[in-house]
Amino acid sequence: MAMTTAQVGPQRYQERYPATPEAAAQARRDIALALETWGLSRLADAARQIVTELVANAVEHTDSAYVATSITRTGERSVRLVVTDTSRTRPATGSPAADDERGRGLLLVAALAHTWGWEPVHGGKRVWAELRADQG
Repeated sequence: MAMTTAQVGPQRYQERYPATPEAAAQARRDIALALETWGLSRLADAARQIVTELVANAVEHTDSAYVATSITRTGERSVRLVVTDTSRTRPATGSPAADDERGRGLLLVAALAHTWGWEPVHGGKRVWAELRADQG
Protein backbone atom coordinates (compact mmCIF):
# COMPACT_ATOMS: atom_id res chain seq x y z
CA MET A 1 0.00 0.00 0.00
CA ALA A 2 1.37 3.39 -0.94
CA MET A 3 1.03 5.93 1.83
CA THR A 4 0.70 9.66 1.53
CA THR A 5 0.92 11.88 4.56
CA ALA A 6 -1.86 14.09 3.21
CA GLN A 7 -4.75 11.66 3.74
CA VAL A 8 -6.24 14.07 6.26
CA GLY A 9 -4.15 17.16 5.67
CA PRO A 10 -0.56 18.24 5.27
CA GLN A 11 0.17 18.16 9.02
CA ARG A 12 -1.70 15.01 10.04
CA TYR A 13 -1.63 11.36 9.09
CA GLN A 14 -4.03 8.70 10.33
CA GLU A 15 -4.66 5.06 9.63
CA ARG A 16 -6.74 2.18 10.93
CA TYR A 17 -5.36 -1.34 11.25
CA PRO A 18 -6.93 -4.71 12.06
CA ALA A 19 -6.14 -5.45 15.71
CA THR A 20 -3.56 -8.14 15.03
CA PRO A 21 0.05 -8.50 16.15
CA GLU A 22 1.15 -7.16 12.73
CA ALA A 23 -0.58 -3.82 13.40
CA ALA A 24 2.30 -2.52 15.51
CA ALA A 25 4.84 -3.06 12.72
CA GLN A 26 2.58 -1.41 10.15
CA ALA A 27 1.94 1.58 12.41
CA ARG A 28 5.64 1.87 13.18
CA ARG A 29 6.51 2.10 9.47
CA ASP A 30 3.73 4.57 8.71
CA ILE A 31 4.58 6.89 11.61
CA ALA A 32 8.28 6.90 10.67
CA LEU A 33 7.40 7.74 7.06
CA ALA A 34 5.22 10.66 8.16
CA LEU A 35 8.04 12.01 10.34
CA GLU A 36 10.56 11.63 7.53
CA THR A 37 8.21 13.44 5.12
CA TRP A 38 7.87 16.32 7.58
CA GLY A 39 11.64 16.55 8.13
CA LEU A 40 11.34 15.27 11.70
CA SER A 41 13.35 12.06 11.37
CA ARG A 42 15.10 12.83 14.67
CA LEU A 43 11.83 11.91 16.42
CA ALA A 44 11.43 8.62 14.56
CA ASP A 45 13.19 6.26 17.00
CA ALA A 46 11.14 7.40 19.99
CA ALA A 47 7.94 7.57 17.94
CA ARG A 48 8.43 4.03 16.62
CA GLN A 49 8.92 2.67 20.14
CA ILE A 50 5.95 4.58 21.53
CA VAL A 51 3.52 3.62 18.77
CA THR A 52 4.68 0.01 19.00
CA GLU A 53 3.91 -0.10 22.73
CA LEU A 54 0.54 1.66 22.43
CA VAL A 55 -0.67 -0.43 19.50
CA ALA A 56 0.58 -3.67 21.09
CA ASN A 57 -1.28 -2.78 24.30
CA ALA A 58 -4.48 -2.09 22.36
CA VAL A 59 -4.19 -5.38 20.49
CA GLU A 60 -3.32 -7.45 23.56
CA HIS A 61 -5.47 -5.88 26.27
CA THR A 62 -8.69 -5.00 24.43
CA ASP A 63 -11.20 -6.82 22.28
CA SER A 64 -11.01 -4.15 19.58
CA ALA A 65 -11.41 -5.35 15.99
CA TYR A 66 -9.43 -2.33 14.77
CA VAL A 67 -6.85 0.03 16.21
CA ALA A 68 -6.53 3.57 14.89
CA THR A 69 -3.36 5.63 14.95
CA SER A 70 -2.67 9.23 14.08
CA ILE A 71 0.25 11.58 14.17
CA THR A 72 -0.26 15.32 14.12
CA ARG A 73 2.43 17.92 13.75
CA THR A 74 1.78 20.29 16.63
CA GLY A 75 4.69 22.65 16.08
CA GLU A 76 7.84 23.14 14.06
CA ARG A 77 9.61 20.38 16.06
CA SER A 78 6.80 18.57 17.89
CA VAL A 79 4.17 15.91 17.22
CA ARG A 80 1.34 14.16 18.99
CA LEU A 81 0.87 10.41 18.53
CA VAL A 82 -2.56 8.92 19.23
CA VAL A 83 -3.75 5.31 19.40
CA THR A 84 -7.48 4.71 19.71
CA ASP A 85 -9.23 1.46 20.62
CA THR A 86 -12.72 0.39 21.72
CA SER A 87 -11.94 -0.28 25.37
CA ARG A 88 -12.74 2.31 28.04
CA THR A 89 -10.39 0.67 30.53
CA ARG A 90 -7.77 3.07 31.87
CA PRO A 91 -4.23 2.17 30.79
CA ALA A 92 -2.15 1.33 33.84
CA THR A 93 1.60 1.52 34.23
CA GLY A 94 3.09 -1.67 35.56
CA SER A 95 5.36 -2.25 38.51
CA PRO A 96 7.48 -5.06 37.11
CA ALA A 97 10.17 -6.82 39.09
CA ALA A 98 13.70 -6.55 37.72
CA ASP A 99 13.50 -10.00 36.12
CA ASP A 100 9.98 -9.60 34.66
CA GLU A 101 9.88 -9.73 30.87
CA ARG A 102 6.61 -7.78 30.57
CA GLY A 103 4.88 -4.81 32.12
CA ARG A 104 7.19 -1.98 31.08
CA GLY A 105 5.37 -0.64 28.01
CA LEU A 106 3.80 2.46 29.51
CA LEU A 107 6.89 3.10 31.61
CA LEU A 108 8.83 3.22 28.35
CA VAL A 109 6.24 5.56 26.81
CA ALA A 110 6.54 7.86 29.84
CA ALA A 111 10.34 7.86 29.58
CA LEU A 112 10.40 8.64 25.85
CA ALA A 113 7.55 11.15 25.58
CA HIS A 114 7.57 14.77 26.63
CA THR A 115 4.15 14.01 28.10
CA TRP A 116 1.50 11.33 27.65
CA GLY A 117 -2.00 10.50 28.80
CA TRP A 118 -5.34 9.05 27.88
CA GLU A 119 -8.95 10.13 27.58
CA PRO A 120 -12.23 8.34 27.10
CA VAL A 121 -13.90 8.94 23.73
CA HIS A 122 -17.20 7.82 22.27
CA GLY A 123 -16.83 4.08 21.82
CA GLY A 124 -13.50 3.63 23.59
CA LYS A 125 -10.37 5.53 24.58
CA ARG A 126 -7.52 7.51 23.10
CA VAL A 127 -3.97 7.12 24.43
CA TRP A 128 -1.61 9.88 23.33
CA ALA A 129 2.02 10.88 23.63
CA GLU A 130 3.71 14.14 22.69
CA LEU A 131 7.25 14.30 21.36
CA ARG A 132 9.48 17.32 20.94
CA ALA A 133 12.75 17.41 19.06
CA ASP A 134 14.28 19.58 21.79
CA GLN A 135 13.30 17.33 24.73
CA GLY A 136 15.97 15.48 26.55
